[in-house]
Amino acid sequence: MPTSPRGNTLRVFVAILSVVAVVLIGFAIRARTGAKPKQAKAPRAVPVLVSKAEQRDVPIWLEGLGTVAAWQQVTVHPQVDGRLDKIFFKEGQLVHKGDPLAQIDPRPFQAQLDSAEGALARDRAQLHDAQINLARYRELVAGKLISQQQVDDQAALAGQAGGAVHADEAQVETARLNLDYAHVRSPIDGVVGVRLVDAGNLVRATDTTGLVVITEIDPAALYVTVAEDALPEVSLALQRGKVPVEVWSRDGATQLGSGELYVIDNQINQATATLRLKCKVPNPKRLLWPNQFVKARLLVDVRKAAIVTELGAVQHGPQGTFVYLVGAGNKAEVRPVKVALSAGELAVIGEGLEPGDAVVVEGQDSLRPGAPVIPRPGVADFKSQK
Repeated sequence: MPTSPRGNTLRVFVAILSVVAVVLIGFAIRARTGAKPKQAKAPRAVPVLVSKAEQRDVPIWLEGLGTVAAWQQVTVHPQVDGRLDKIFFKEGQLVHKGDPLAQIDPRPFQAQLDSAEGALARDRAQLHDAQINLARYRELVAGKLISQQQVDDQAALAGQAGGAVHADEAQVETARLNLDYAHVRSPIDGVVGVRLVDAGNLVRATDTTGLVVITEIDPAALYVTVAEDALPEVSLALQRGKVPVEVWSRDGATQLGSGELYVIDNQINQATATLRLKCKVPNPKRLLWPNQFVKARLLVDVRKAAIVTELGAVQHGPQGTFVYLVGAGNKAEVRPVKVALSAGELAVIGEGLEPGDAVVVEGQDSLRPGAPVIPRPGVADFKSQK
């Protein structure tokens, strides 16, 4: 059945009224809830820790593991056979070169000396008699009272007597030396170890154990192991002069001593690709002991007038390394930098920074270029390297 024009007009009017009603209801709900149109929020300022880049001399340290050893170590052996009569040292005692350590029964060696001196006196008397007769024979042969053969025979006898005297003198020296060896003395300055033989035992020069071990610990020897790649800088440093060495406890908390590099080993360990360095460290307080493990570091160079910042300030991105600076209006600014080297907690900057630049050292994770920041000053000076 066809729709009348009047019916169509009525339906359009009803639809318009429905739309108007919905709009009015929406305004009424918004008015009741107090809702307001959304507004753009200002970016939140990020609190950061800031420290200024500095220009300063930076020491370059080479670190490695070290093992303390005795500068000298001697196992004292008897040099003659006999009964060990006396011990003069106490275990752990500090001795000096020439101090008495022990005494072997000297009586047999004194007897040998007396016998050698007696033989020497006898042969000297025979030599004197042979020389007097030789002089007499020479006078007689001048007057043609005896033959030249007799003179020559007497000269041979005098020569034999002289040789016997020299042999006797050697025997006397040997006897005196053995008598001296019966008094055992320290060959070096050092600390006496545990006694290996007690008094009353028969000792021999061929014994393998010895009497006692003496260790020189002042100065102490320190062997430091470093990577073979460090050879060029260590060698150049040694050519320039003395290379200072610091010795620290294994936890790195206590400095035990300081000395200098003594020698570079003449070969590299191929199995570990490492190089061994020997250092000489004064040890008057005996803080270093043989076979002790320590941490060591060598001053191989000093970078003069370097631009430095804290190592934690350097960030890594697709374009390379960079730092955040606090720019004008306390806005974060990105600055590309080139790190020449790192020295402990410091980064030596080759390019990109100038002294006095305000570098963000903490809080970079929340930053974007141009973001507002609330700078908090860091420490005035960088932490000194141990």
